[in-house]
Amino acid sequence: MWIKITIVVLFIGLLVSLSSGLVYLMKDIGIPESKRTLYALGARITIATLLLGFIGFHIYSGNLKNTAPWDQTRPAANSSTTNN
Repeated sequence: MWIKITIVVLFIGLLVSLSSGLVYLMKDIGIPESKRTLYALGARITIATLLLGFIGFHIYSGNLKNTAPWDQTRPAANSSTTNN
């Protein structure tokens, strides 16, 4: 359960960083020395890398699994029931 909570927190952090970057971009028009948009972009890239690494590690370790119904493995056809 803590894995899903961590994923949600990182995703919310990603959205906050994205929205703060937009706000800084709009507020800092005409201010040549402001680097707040650049810092928000760096934070967003860092959070996105952490999120992808976290998900990738837990899929690789087997803690996260795909439960989509279209990706379920189908049972093999039973060849012993055919009569020739």
